[in-house]
Amino acid sequence: FDDDAPIRRVHADASMFVGGLRALLLQSLHPRAMAGVAQHSNYRTDPWGRLQRTAAFLAAKPPEGPVLDVGAGTGLLAAALRGLGHQGPIDGLDLSAEMLAQARRKGVYRDLIAADVTQPLPVSGYAGITSSGTFTHGHVGPEALPPMLDALLPGAVVALSVNRQVWDRLGFAPAFATLGNRITGLDLREVAIYGQAAKDRDPSHAADTALIVTFRTA
Repeated sequence: FDDDAPIRRVHADASMFVGGLRALLLQSLHPRAMAGVAQHSNYRTDPWGRLQRTAAFLAAKPPEGPVLDVGAGTGLLAAALRGLGHQGPIDGLDLSAEMLAQARRKGVYRDLIAADVTQPLPVSGYAGITSSGTFTHGHVGPEALPPMLDALLPGAVVALSVNRQVWDRLGFAPAFATLGNRITGLDLREVAIYGQAAKDRDPSHAADTALIVTFRTA
């Protein structure tokens, strides 16, 4: 995005950081959640990165209709979408009922569903799906793509963040190729995951990147 883009101005506002901090504090209440964060995230050096990457959802033209937040966790992504001005209904889906209980306190979701995204989903009829922090090390791979597509309406918008190493190692590229004419307008944008401080604190992962993947259902 250009330096003067509205999205950059919104994310620069301190109020966005308050919401992110609240979500991180809620996550700390669950030991298993924080164990995963400690192993797979550089939250100490860049706790706000996930908020910034939700801008990709708006870049793909937000849909008119309900949106499903896959891997909702404690609701950080949905809160950011609300902060960006998204007014439509958002449902959250996560494997952990405990995490969803924390997400419910934010008051940003229409409904919350405990389900495994790699299996046929108990919900459908969505005009969009978004997900951040789900397709990464030790979490979910491309096997989740068909169940997600089955939950979408024709012409629905999808925006996902996928760790670049996971993209290559788990075979996301061939998985997308097998989707064929089920999707259209596939776009990949590589972005840095961590901030400059990570170079000193965790140099082995400081240069890690993610792919912002956007497309529509046919």
